[in-house]
Order: sequence, then structure tokens, then C-alpha cells
Amino acid sequence: MESGPAIFAGMVFALFGAGLLVWTATRVRHGRPVAHGVSPVASATVASVAAVVALVLGAWCLTHV
Repeated sequence: MESGPAIFAGMVFALFGAGLLVWTATRVRHGRPVAHGVSPVASATVASVAAVVALVLGAWCLTHV
């Protein structure tokens, strides 16, 4: 019964992380800012780290089903 919430949370984290990583890579590739008013390198780094953390959390949730 408790595997349902774990699957849902894992999928949410995985989709968010993948989406954020693709969006960040696309913005960096086209030379557009990831966040306005912030250093391009810092904002891309923070967004990439957040995306990887979300992907890891998603994988962790899905492995504990």
C-alpha cells in the first residue's frame, strides 16, 4: 500500500529534475540567462545542482518501492 506514494514522489522528482536539466542546458547552449540579474555561471551551476539532486531523490524514491 505504501508503494503508491513512493512511486508518485519518485516520478515527480525525476520529471522535475529531468525537465530542469534540459531547460538549463538549452538556455546555456543558446547563450540566454538561466536567472535574470545573477551571474550566468552561478545560475547555471545552481540550477544544474538542483536538477541532479532532484534526479537522485527520484531514483532513491523509486528504488525503495
